[in-house]
Amino acid sequence: MATPNKTALAKKQDEVERVEPGDAWDEWGQGKTQKPADQLQLTEAELKEEFTRVLSADNPHAPENIVRFNFKELSYKPISTVDQTAVHFVLEGSLVYQDSDEARRLGAKQSPQEEKEVDDIEAEPDEEKPETPATPGEDRGEGEEAGEEDRPDSVISKTGKPEQKVTNQFNFSDRASQTLNNPQRNKSCQTEPPPRCSFSASANQWEIYDAYDEELQKQEKNKEKQKATTSKKDTDKSKKKAMLMETQNDDNSKVAKAAKILERMVTLNTFDQIAQDFRYFEDPADGTKDQRGTLRPLWKFQYDKATRLSVTALCWNKKYPDLFAVGMGSYDFTAQRGGLLLFFSLKNSAFPENIYPTKSSIICLDIHKQLSYLVVVGFYNGCVAVYNLKNEGLEPLYKSRAKTGKHTDPVWQVRWQNDDMDNNHNFYSVSADGRVVSWTLFKNELVFADVIRLSLDGAVSGESEGVQQSSVACGTSFDFHKQIDYLFLVGTAEGKIHKCSKNYSSEFLDTYDAHSAAVDAVKWNHFHPQVFISCSIDWDVKIWDHAYK
Repeated sequence: MATPNKTALAKKQDEVERVEPGDAWDEWGQGKTQKPADQLQLTEAELKEEFTRVLSADNPHAPENIVRFNFKELSYKPISTVDQTAVHFVLEGSLVYQDSDEARRLGAKQSPQEEKEVDDIEAEPDEEKPETPATPGEDRGEGEEAGEEDRPDSVISKTGKPEQKVTNQFNFSDRASQTLNNPQRNKSCQTEPPPRCSFSASANQWEIYDAYDEELQKQEKNKEKQKATTSKKDTDKSKKKAMLMETQNDDNSKVAKAAKILERMVTLNTFDQIAQDFRYFEDPADGTKDQRGTLRPLWKFQYDKATRLSVTALCWNKKYPDLFAVGMGSYDFTAQRGGLLLFFSLKNSAFPENIYPTKSSIICLDIHKQLSYLVVVGFYNGCVAVYNLKNEGLEPLYKSRAKTGKHTDPVWQVRWQNDDMDNNHNFYSVSADGRVVSWTLFKNELVFADVIRLSLDGAVSGESEGVQQSSVACGTSFDFHKQIDYLFLVGTAEGKIHKCSKNYSSEFLDTYDAHSAAVDAVKWNHFHPQVFISCSIDWDVKIWDHAYK
């Protein structure tokens, strides 16, 4: 037997062991709280202050600067909506909820198959077996079959017949294994957008008319070919002649090009000293003269067939600085003869590059700034013509006639202007008949429009008729403002300068009594938009500010 002291000690140990750890933690927590030395000291108000933190379902790893190419606007656009869903695990199962519609459909599909299997089993004839005495094993089998019939889920209870067991003929056993799935990787690529180009065209009445006219000409040519009954020999001979002519022309053009290059080389070698003087010549005597320099003649350009003609116009090419055009005619207005349009180059001063003979004396000319192959010429007989240096012929591309607004007096100045709204080239001309005319180059014709008519009493609208010839002011020169497109100046033979506008054809903006004789030239300043200069036959050159009269 245990003594009373031993039993008391055992009870005390059990009570100590039964003390829960939570009670000891509460006892320790009721003591003095332990704080670190560097802890921030907060007041009661700061401790009671509440800070609200909002938890959002945004994915912190989702990109925010995704950019896609927008084919509609042909530019890259940022995507505003970003998918914030993060998928951690996906498992596809084959279980179906029993009360769902899908489970009912699967049950409906399986029930006809089970009924067919039951009918096949019932249709099989019972095999006659010989009666043999029952053995204990057979009795045990019958007991098992009876036990299976008693189960409600067995096939025997459902069909009423024992289940047929299939013998294992191949000693087959089910085995299963799980393989690793290949990791999937999404790969995407973006192709460059297909090249695009904008095309626009306009169908005007004259374009439709020209198209019908070309079609009629083609039909007439086809009819002529059908009516022609030339023999095959003649056609073969004509083809051979045409081939020979083409080959000869090609050979001549090649030889002419080579001869032209050789001529330039010989000329540059001959006048090499003049080229050096053109670049580096300095006269030491200029330092001793009082504001007077020395002019040294360099090149001399001449043409043998133009010995009796005077140089009436000259214009430098804006695109090719070594090329300039010269217009030749006669200032003897009582005995007029033909003129010449010559093109010289500093690379070959011995002979002109192009020669165009004219039926009337040339008074003025101008070369287009962008299309340097287009040259407009004003004649003494009042006609204006446009030459195309790319064409092989000597005839002008456009020329005015009496029916198309030809001037009645000599054309004293012509000047190219910017293209109109339909991208048609146009230029202006001023003549002694007092008309300032705008010319527009269409496809097959030169169309004119009177901008203003000069008169001694003031401007007259271009549409008005019946102006007395005695009151007409003779225009001699004009120039357009470099910045204001509609503003231009017109100098007259009476010594006056008129400031005009393309928008107002019935009046002058201002009139300056500039000179006592005809104004030979007037020019706007390229750097100061309010200043222009004028010169006259009275030997005066004046500088004007159009803001102060």
